[in-house]
Amino acid sequence: MTEIVLMSDPKVAAVPVRECGERLVDVRRDSRLLVDERTWQDSAGAFAHLREGALGRLHKAQAQLPPGMRLLFVEGYRPPSLQRRYFDEYAAQLRATHPEWAAEQVHSAASRYVSPPEIAPHSAGAAVDLTLADADGRELDMGTRMNATPEESAGACYTQADDISREARSHRDILGTALTAAGLVNYPTEWWHWSYGDRYWALQTGAAVARYGPMVLD
Repeated sequence: MTEIVLMSDPKVAAVPVRECGERLVDVRRDSRLLVDERTWQDSAGAFAHLREGALGRLHKAQAQLPPGMRLLFVEGYRPPSLQRRYFDEYAAQLRATHPEWAAEQVHSAASRYVSPPEIAPHSAGAAVDLTLADADGRELDMGTRMNATPEESAGACYTQADDISREARSHRDILGTALTAAGLVNYPTEWWHWSYGDRYWALQTGAAVARYGPMVLD
C-alpha cells in the first residue's frame, strides 16, 4: 500500500482556496442518482446537497458503470458545526482508548476517519460518501459497512485493504475506476469518500488552488 496522506497533514492545509462561488444543489431533485435514506432524518436536507460541479462529475461516473449498477448517494454537504462535533466525538473516543497518546497523535489518528473541521471537504460541499447498488437499489458487497472505523474493521475500510473478498475488491475497483475517470479523488482510509474541488483534491491532482471552501447552507 502506498503512503497515505492524511487530512491532518500540513500539506493539505497549505493548499490555498480560491472560492469559485458555485452553488450547492439538492441531489434529490435529480432522478439520475439513487439517494439513500439513512440520513434523511436531517430535516433541513443538508446531507443531500453538493456543489454543482461535483454533482456533474457523479453523473459522468454513473454513466461509466457496468449495466445493472448504480451509484448510491449517502451523504454530501455537512455543516461545519456538525463536522466539528463528529471530529471531537471521535477524538474523545481515541483519547479514552489510548490515554498515552499525545494530542498531535490523537488529532492525526482521528483524521483517518473524520476530517479536521478546518479542512473538511464535506463542509465545502465538495465530498460525497457513496457506494454501489444493483438495479433494484440493493447495496453491493464492498468489504465493510459504510462509515466503518479503522478500529472496527481492522483496517478493511482502507480503500486498498487486502483482507476483503474478491467480490468486494472487484466492486471497489469498479467504483474507483468510474469516479477517478470523472475527476474525483478518494480519501484512501475510507473507500466510500470521494471529492472534487477541495484542498485534498487539489493536493492529489496537482491543482494550484482548491475551488471550494467551507460554506453555510442557506
